Amino acid sequence: MVFEWPVRIYWEDTDAGGIVFYANYLKFFERARTEWLRSLGLSQHRLREQTGGMFVVTDARLRYLSPARLDDELIVTARLQEKGRASLTMVQQALLNQEQVTSPSPTLLSEATIRIGWVDAATMRPARIPASLLEQLS
Repeated sequence: MVFEWPVRIYWEDTDAGGIVFYANYLKFFERARTEWLRSLGLSQHRLREQTGGMFVVTDARLRYLSPARLDDELIVTARLQEKGRASLTMVQQALLNQEQVTSPSPTLLSEATIRIGWVDAATMRPARIPASLLEQLS
């Protein structure tokens, strides 16, 4: 299942050339993952309070294919690719909203594979993802 989250591009997202600054795609991907969890009834703040653990990014691999510009509306996706005992691998894309494009398919702007690990919030050491949480992520 692919989760989709809309993102509008504002001045603060762009560089002097008027295109989205490359590092901002990491922010867009983070927001989409957070909203994906919310769509499953999971709040990162509540997870930390209830379990003492939290997710942290351990690896990020991005490709940039085409620039987004001021006022563009993007669709940012999040899809769980792999579930392990202590980490998740997410595949994410930033696409130019299809309504703004003349072609029948949206334009892929950036794609990423993001690995997030579960850590004990107090020690920041790796830990196993609670079984009940893993079940909810299916």
